[in-house]
Amino acid sequence: MAKINFTRREFFETGSLGAIGLLFARNVFSRTKQESENMLLYVGTYTEKGSEGIYVFNFNAKTGALSKLNTVKDVVQPSYLAVNKSRNYLYAVNELVEYEGKKSGSVSAFAIDQKTGNLTFLNKQPSLGGAPCHVFISDNEKFVLVANYLGGNVSVYPIETGGKLGESVDVEQQVGTGPRTDRQESAHAHSINLDNNNRFAIACDLGADKVFNYKFDDKLGKLELNPAQNFYQPKAGSGPRHFAFHQNGKFAFLINELECTISSLAFDSESGVLKEIQTISTLPKDFKSPNTCADIHISPNGKFVYGTNRGHDSLVVYKIDEKTGKMKFVQHQSTGGKTPRNFTITPNGKFLLAANQNSNSINVFKVNEKSGKLTATANSATVSMPVCLKFIAAF
Repeated sequence: MAKINFTRREFFETGSLGAIGLLFARNVFSRTKQESENMLLYVGTYTEKGSEGIYVFNFNAKTGALSKLNTVKDVVQPSYLAVNKSRNYLYAVNELVEYEGKKSGSVSAFAIDQKTGNLTFLNKQPSLGGAPCHVFISDNEKFVLVANYLGGNVSVYPIETGGKLGESVDVEQQVGTGPRTDRQESAHAHSINLDNNNRFAIACDLGADKVFNYKFDDKLGKLELNPAQNFYQPKAGSGPRHFAFHQNGKFAFLINELECTISSLAFDSESGVLKEIQTISTLPKDFKSPNTCADIHISPNGKFVYGTNRGHDSLVVYKIDEKTGKMKFVQHQSTGGKTPRNFTITPNGKFLLAANQNSNSINVFKVNEKSGKLTATANSATVSMPVCLKFIAAF
């Protein structure tokens, strides 16, 4: 309990119980407010050019300031991260092409220190495919799902008591090619996401040029191609990469890496079927230089969708019509660095942080919650090759 200080005069003027109650309430309110302003930011990286592993920062959700807390060292290529909703375990893919002599990466489990936010390694499992690049945790916190880029497959792992990962309970190989022979010569699974009810798993495959649609058994961790729609087929050569379900459960948004577009999709929560509503370019009409897209997220209030351009080095902002799912252009905002990869939005919707992989920076932007527009701030952090950003509330 926090120490309470008050003068004898305050005691008699307020009354003993009143003074204690009032001052205790003020103290608790002040402490609670301070705690609510601070968040932990975990940064996944590529470790080939100076990064030491996973970085932990404190983020002030009132001012937008970042301050480094510690580094979780000796974690190889922890490119993408996921934190369970109970905030006690973090899972990271190790984006390797060979693990234990096989064409595979791995996925690592960590316990989160409830006081400091530091991570303690628990165990790792082979990802069963080369270059794992995305990880997702089921809402019931029983399974971890992984997308393997070079393996062209997705794998599922049970979360055991204490947070360790058990052996894989399912692996689904994806098959297909696209017209871009330099990038689409075979399946390249790039992400896997569960819908709001954890009934369907959507796996974007850049190489196969398809968005695979699975039914998900959240008791056994098994995946089965959805008989109502085995896959959603975007325009040939699109190269689907990342996916985000809208909070209302009726829409989803897909960012296509190669075509540089965002598609809004209708989602039937009963059948799991996806249907295109609209597809729009992520780039200005006069931009002709090389570009690929990376990440996509929806604002916490559900009114805006954001995506990253690598080449134009920007965030594109679209307003979402919450009745039709259609998008209307709002803004292009420079990320202030090179090759923006992942980005994240604070739960209160007031800030967006972008990881600029090839300029070794994380830049903070203020979000106008009414217009969706972004404004650069002076707040930033330097990290070698940042790839993934994940927030949790500070303890």
